[in-house]
Amino acid sequence: MLTEQSAATVRATLPVVGAAIGEITERFYDRLFTAHPELLKDLFNRGNQAAGTQRQALAGSIAAFATYLVEHPDERPDVMLNRIAHKHASLGVAPEQYETVRLHLFAAIAEILGDAVTAEVAAAWDEVYWLMANALIAIEARLYAEHGATAAGGTWRDWEVVERVEETPDVATFRLRPADGGPAPAFRAGQYVSVQVELGDGARQIRQYSLSGAASGRDGEDGEDGDVRQFSVKRVSGGGADVGAGAAGVSAAPDGEVSHHLHARVREGSVLRVSAPYGDLVLDGLDADAPLLLASAGIGVTPMIAMLEQLAAAGHRGPVTALHADRSPAEHALRDDHEAYTAKLAAGASYFFYERPDAGHPAELTGFADLAALPKIPAGTRAYLCGPLPFMRAVRTQLIERGVAAADIHYEVFGPDLWLAGV
Repeated sequence: MLTEQSAATVRATLPVVGAAIGEITERFYDRLFTAHPELLKDLFNRGNQAAGTQRQALAGSIAAFATYLVEHPDERPDVMLNRIAHKHASLGVAPEQYETVRLHLFAAIAEILGDAVTAEVAAAWDEVYWLMANALIAIEARLYAEHGATAAGGTWRDWEVVERVEETPDVATFRLRPADGGPAPAFRAGQYVSVQVELGDGARQIRQYSLSGAASGRDGEDGEDGDVRQFSVKRVSGGGADVGAGAAGVSAAPDGEVSHHLHARVREGSVLRVSAPYGDLVLDGLDADAPLLLASAGIGVTPMIAMLEQLAAAGHRGPVTALHADRSPAEHALRDDHEAYTAKLAAGASYFFYERPDAGHPAELTGFADLAALPKIPAGTRAYLCGPLPFMRAVRTQLIERGVAAADIHYEVFGPDLWLAGV
């Protein structure tokens, strides 16, 4: 991957660059948005920028990639690269934007580190950057091609809302079909779409929401309409994250400007700008007898609903454990679907943990999720996690303590990935 000379230089300078990477990325974004304010307005999540989490994620990904290159010279961190590429493709990122990023990133490095950035150091880190950028460009090109698109226009398309369902006081499900009457792109359970909305100040902000079900409607209505898709949105208040299906716990703009816009303004007949489906948290290569654990918290339940629906339709025979944590049963979005799809499985079992349970709820399932309340986890279990970062960290730790291989634990984070557990 890296040339020997560059690897030696990166290894020697990694502590210095790593120590300053937070300052570097802050300066980088200041430069980038000064030169290209349209990127903050219409591409980047400005709530995450205001909170600083995007800077943390960029710093973490650069440091993690460089560290991986020097520690594993014959390998590439494909898990991290694929996750980033799927996010970029959902936003419509184009290859030429990587040169723009490089220009401002390396100017920021020079400004922060000064004379420490010799020609040799600059060349070595330039090699790191283009190894990462070219890998992402190649993966993104493949993702665009899968949807018959190019990066120039992304995969944006107008979709009409055909139904809105109030799941809880703060969660609404939107069911949509292509406004042009054409077929909807296929998707894999666990994937998400980007949704772009125009806000009151003219900004076209984008957020990601997991597809929480396929074409079939509730109780089977519209079951033959294969061009209907649905996603669920939690209205975020009190300065929390503006998260979509599958995400929780990432700081964003106060009161979640996009989620509030969708809840307040989008009804049946509304038209939304939606991308093709992306995301690598999918049930690929599963044996029908494979044991699975699908763990979610809050609105992170949504990709798990799609996965359970797929497993039930495929007649999955192996044990499937559905674990979910929420504040109360009333706040557990899609709870009926969660129970129904699990019950359709040959060996499905659900464990719902509530902080404020209804009367008669099992005591061992009260409070935070604890795998000690579950039966023994079968050998060879593959786990899928979605929810707030503290929840996923806790569940991942418990799974590893119970013998589940780290490589068999998969997760989804919407918004900046501050975890990078799968690098």
